[in-house]
Amino acid sequence: MSSPPPSCLEATVHGLVQGVYFRQYTWQTALRLGLVGWVANQPDGTVRVVAEGPEESLRQLLAFLHRGSPSARVERVDSVWTDASGAFTDFQVRHV
Repeated sequence: MSSPPPSCLEATVHGLVQGVYFRQYTWQTALRLGLVGWVANQPDGTVRVVAEGPEESLRQLLAFLHRGSPSARVERVDSVWTDASGAFTDFQVRHV
């Protein structure tokens, strides 16, 4: 039996999510879950995440994004699911 194809989660996290180690915690969580993609602070104060991998692992990442790092105050998470592009080989913290 073959495993299902990887999915892609694109998320924008709103709230107090910059300056509270949100990207670092997201990076650690993605690595632990075996995901590839990136996380970056955005000029409008949000954090953007693009991650690819097994759907169950992405759901665990999404659950983390709703909680955030210990000092974060997540107000909402906008998310979109698509097919994985296969463009990533690791998970990175990007600096925009």
